[in-house]
Amino acid sequence: MAISRRNALKIGVGASALAATTALTGCQTTAGASAAPAAASKPKMLGHHQIIVVGGGFGGLTVAKNLKAIDPKFDVLVIEKNETFMSCPFSNANLGKLEGINLGTFVFDYAKTVEKNGFGLLHSEVIAIDRKAKIVTTAKGMIGYDILVLSPGIEYNYKAQFPAWDDKKIAHIRRVAPGALIPGAEHVILERELMSMEEGNVIITIPSGKFRCPPAPFERASMIAAYMKKEGIAGKVIMLNETNEIAKGAAFKESWKELYGDMVEHIDFCKLVDVDPKAKKITFKQTTYKDKEDVEGTVTEKTLDYAVLNLIAYNKSHPVIEMAGLEVTPDAFGKVKMNGCSFRSLTDENIYAVGDVVGHGIPPSGQTANWAGKECAKEIAHRLHGKAFEMEVQTQTIKAGNVCFSMVGDQPEEAIMVLHDFSFNGKIITAKGSVPKDAKTGKFRGTATAKQTHEWYRGITSDLFS
Repeated sequence: MAISRRNALKIGVGASALAATTALTGCQTTAGASAAPAAASKPKMLGHHQIIVVGGGFGGLTVAKNLKAIDPKFDVLVIEKNETFMSCPFSNANLGKLEGINLGTFVFDYAKTVEKNGFGLLHSEVIAIDRKAKIVTTAKGMIGYDILVLSPGIEYNYKAQFPAWDDKKIAHIRRVAPGALIPGAEHVILERELMSMEEGNVIITIPSGKFRCPPAPFERASMIAAYMKKEGIAGKVIMLNETNEIAKGAAFKESWKELYGDMVEHIDFCKLVDVDPKAKKITFKQTTYKDKEDVEGTVTEKTLDYAVLNLIAYNKSHPVIEMAGLEVTPDAFGKVKMNGCSFRSLTDENIYAVGDVVGHGIPPSGQTANWAGKECAKEIAHRLHGKAFEMEVQTQTIKAGNVCFSMVGDQPEEAIMVLHDFSFNGKIITAKGSVPKDAKTGKFRGTATAKQTHEWYRGITSDLFS
C-alpha cells in the first residue's frame, strides 16, 4: 500500500515522539508539580558550592558558561531537574513541519556543555530554599551556596483561571490539551495531536496578563495553519484571546490575511468558562462592544467543538521564587523585584535572577535571557573579584537588545521580527519595541527574515552546546 506524505508524517512523529519522550523523561514532571514526599530523616548534605544556578535553560546555562569563561576557578553548579535540554524558542516551526525540522532540532544533551565549560550539573528538583542558612534542598539532598542564581522559568496557574477545577481535572487537561510553553512532554503531545487529526478546528487559548513569550501563541497559529494548508486539512485555527492584544499585531494580521484568509480566526475578549475534553468542547463568554463609548459591552456564552486544543493557561513564576521568599511584582505573574538596574534581587544581596522571572521591563525571550545571563555573570564576577560593577551604558540605550523572530509561512518560508531597545533609568531596565518591514517587499514578513530566524537559532544553541 502506498504511503502518503501525510501518513508518513504520522509515522515519523510517532518515532520522533517516542525518541523525544525517552530523552525527556525528566520533563514529564511539570514545573510546578508537588515535590516528592519528604524522607523521614533530614536530607543529607551533598556539599557546598560558591555559585548555584537553579534552572538549566537559556538564562541559567548562559550564566554558568560565562562565569566559568571569566574565571575558570569559580565553583559553579547548575541544578536542573530535566535530563535533557529542550528549546521552546523556534519550536513552533516543528508544528508547521518546515523542511528539515523535527523534535530532534530542539533537544540537546547537557553533557557536552558541562564538559566544555567546566561547571557542575545536578539533575534534581528543588523543593526548598533556606536563605538564612544559604541552603538549597533538592530531592537528592541539601547543597550550600555563597551566591544563588534563579532562572527556573514559569508554571501555569490553572487554579486562578479555573477555580472550580480539581487537581484531577487540571492534570487531565495538562495531558490532553497541553499549553506547550514549558519544555518537555507537552510539546510531544501537542505535535502528536496535530499529526493525528483528520479534519476540524484547532483552538489556541491566549491568557490575559503576563506570559512567557507574548508572540508564541500567534506564531503557533501561523505554523499550524501552514501545516493544515499544506496537508489539505479542512478546518480553522481559532484563537480565543482574553484581551484584544496581539504581540506584533499588525505583522501577524497581515500574514494571516494574505497567507491563510479565513482559515485563521482571532476572537477578542473571550473569557474561558470550561472544557469538556471527552466531548472536545470548549465554553467561553465573549464580550462585544458597539463602539468606543460602550464600556460594558454585551456578554454571550458560546461553545465550540475542537479537534485539537492548545490551552495556554495563566502564567506565573516558577514556585522556586516563592520558596526563596523574595519580594515580587504585584501582578499575578509575580516576577522578582530587582535591585536597581542589576540582576541582583532587591530582597537578598546573595540572590540573582535571570530569564522569565526577572522584574525588569524587558521582554521574556531566549535572546533576552541570553543577554541577561551574560550581564548577570559579569555582575557576579566583579563582586567575587572585589571590583565595583556598573552595567554597561546604563545612561544610554542598548540598540536591539532583544531580537525576537516568529515564523509565519511555509513554501516559501517567511518570518516577522520585533526589535527591542533597552534603556536604563537607574531604577529599572525597560524596553521599547518596533516591528520592521521587509525592505524589498514593503511587508512585515519576508524570506530573508526567515533565514535570519534559522541563523539566530543555530547561533544561540551553538553558543551553549557546541
